Order: sequence, then structure tokens, then C-alpha cells
Amino acid sequence: MKRATVAVLCIALLSLSVLAQSADKQAADEVIAVTKAQWKAEMQKNTAEAMKNVADDYTEFNSDYATRLEGKALSMRLSEATTGGSGGLVAAEMANAKVQVYGDVAILSYNFVGVAKDKDGKTEPTRAKSTRVYVKKGGQWWLVHANFGADD
Repeated sequence: MKRATVAVLCIALLSLSVLAQSADKQAADEVIAVTKAQWKAEMQKNTAEAMKNVADDYTEFNSDYATRLEGKALSMRLSEATTGGSGGLVAAEMANAKVQVYGDVAILSYNFVGVAKDKDGKTEPTRAKSTRVYVKKGGQWWLVHANFGADD
């Protein structure tokens, strides 16, 4: 009888583990999809669409500025200023992606590899070491913090 109880408990725990892994995989897929949708909107120079999953209290570190950027509004203004020209990002890929899920928080880290084109049509590779932190609220993943480091 004790062996049967132990066996049932082991099977139940294994089932819970499989369900948790499945939920984590789904969360990882959703976070990566949100990130790629943001890149697509950025390449189409659609700032509003690119920022739709960015939280109002979003913060960011990047190699262009020596300080932490505070808030979605500031990020939108900077993004709109950047997209106003004739050049821009024409390709974006995620290498070595890893998503760590902790309930309603997901941390996405990856190496960004892309191609930017200037107004004269000259292309240049771009790359970065990237980390994004997402929080799930109301069934939607919100980008709350990002760190885009130069990959020199």
C-alpha cells in the first residue's frame, strides 16, 4: 500500500513538472514573439505599434546614453526621432536566445544581430548583447526593462 502511494505521488509530481515546463515553454515562445513583433514594427517605422507592449514605467540601459532612460514616453520620443530619417534597421535576428520564466516574470537574453541601412543605401551590421525583462499583466506580456550592451 505504501509503495502504491509513493508511486502515485511520484507520478503526480512528474505530471506537475511536465505541466510547468510546458507553461514555461509557452511563456518563452510568447515573449520571443512579442520581441520579434516589436522589431518588425520598428523596421516599418511604426513607433506606436513597436511600443504597444512597453510598460509606462519602462526603463532602459543602452550604449548610446550614459544614463538609464526612464519611461515609455521618453523611449517613444527617442524612437520617433530615430525613425524620422530615410535609413534604418532592415534585418533583425536573435541568436543564443534564453528565456527564464518565474511565474509572471520572464527574462529574455540573447545576442542581437542585424543590418542597418543608411540614407544612401549603404548597409552595416549591428550587434548587441541584450536582456529584456517582461511582466505578464492582464494576460499580456509587458516589457518593463531592457539592457542593450555594445558587442564590440
